[in-house]
Amino acid sequence: MNFALILFLLSIFTGIFWILERVKFYPERVRKAEALAKEFEAANREALRRGEASVADEYRAIRARAIRQPWWLEYTAGLFPVILVVFLLRSFLFEPFRIPSGSMLPTLHIGDFILVNKFDYGIRLPVSNLKVIDLGAPQRGDVVVFRYPMDENVDFIKRVVGVPGDRVEYRDKVVYINGVEQKQSDPRDFVDESTMVTLDERDEDLSGVSHLMALDHRRPSWVPMHAVMRKEETCDYNNRGFVCTVPDGKYFVMGDNRDNSEDSRYWGFVPDENLVGRAVFIWANFGDMTRIGSFR
Repeated sequence: MNFALILFLLSIFTGIFWILERVKFYPERVRKAEALAKEFEAANREALRRGEASVADEYRAIRARAIRQPWWLEYTAGLFPVILVVFLLRSFLFEPFRIPSGSMLPTLHIGDFILVNKFDYGIRLPVSNLKVIDLGAPQRGDVVVFRYPMDENVDFIKRVVGVPGDRVEYRDKVVYINGVEQKQSDPRDFVDESTMVTLDERDEDLSGVSHLMALDHRRPSWVPMHAVMRKEETCDYNNRGFVCTVPDGKYFVMGDNRDNSEDSRYWGFVPDENLVGRAVFIWANFGDMTRIGSFR
């Protein structure tokens, strides 16, 4: 479901009624109320002349009914400001996402609700995702949300390992960038609660960005060729891993749960135009509210 498109269409639809309310419907109701005022003013003078009770209270009640918005305008024009604010916030500032899988364990858990910064990598038009103002580019270690290159209706989240021009090598479950080994700490036990499998949790220093990652000792270090959905021309695979050179305008991404993540090793690079934003904050996890906070 393209929620951005739905919000955009709702903004247009309710905005039309909001404009019509101000230029047509409300002025018409006011004119009707003013006409009633003249009628009641004459009726009130006549009632007072005959010594009868004033009809002012009755007039006020009828005038209020005449000016009141009909229900269908309350649910269209009345909701426009709220929908517009949500649309603008979600399109240009922050967008919420829910983590659906364990590919980013132990950094992000299933059920984490995260906020994604939409402006760090540039201002993009809603729906089309066309960049109109360039404000920056992903750096190694950034956790990014992007449109999955194999199906752009699906959003993925991974960590940037290689930026344009980098030579990324994955050998014996260790990342090398431009020939430099990205250091890992000694392993600790980490239990993936979704599968009840014990993984090796480690700290990895990715070009100065220290973050958590996990390895599954049951899995081989190489990428099975039958599992590769799209082989890039600038990548070479072998029985110890692979070597890739990242082209201009593209990024190499991997999940922190290295042996349980389908990422650039399997379907290639992420084009810049597919980027949605940088994940920056966990704002909820209804199974474990202690997870709220920032992460790296």
